Amino acid sequence: MSDKENYLCDEVLILSDSGEIPEIAYHTTLYYLCEDPEGPNLTLDERDLARLQDAVLARCRWIIMRDLDPENRGEGIYRGVARSKANWQRLKNFCRRQGRDEPVEPLRGEVAQALLDFLGRELAEVKEGATSSLNCCLADLEAFVVELGLVPALLPVGWEKLCPKPEEIV
Repeated sequence: MSDKENYLCDEVLILSDSGEIPEIAYHTTLYYLCEDPEGPNLTLDERDLARLQDAVLARCRWIIMRDLDPENRGEGIYRGVARSKANWQRLKNFCRRQGRDEPVEPLRGEVAQALLDFLGRELAEVKEGATSSLNCCLADLEAFVVELGLVPALLPVGWEKLCPKPEEIV
């Protein structure tokens, strides 16, 4: 394996576990690999950049899906639907800036299904006496639903009641 390949493998691994905003790690990686006086001063081609970007997209996907997984409610890693929506926007913006819109559409369906499943389970649990864990107002959730290509009228009956009022959001 070449030195360049070793550096890329290391950076892909770092990006795969890069924290809450993977795009920042991506730019740090590019600086280190290409410009940092203490870095390897590599010249990256389109394939190398796509590989690093794919690691960012995988991390973004993990973060978005983490916050749509009902099993994570109550865990320290859980940030809620509001953060999932924000991270969806970050992912789309990253793809647009990189000129890579192709990863967005397949992920859109996966995120939409996860949100539907989340809302269905949340509604069922609230009907049984649990408190809703939704942390975004109705307008924000509706915008996310539409952004994901879902039709609000086809969501589980009563989903709107899960949302806190804007003044109740902490």
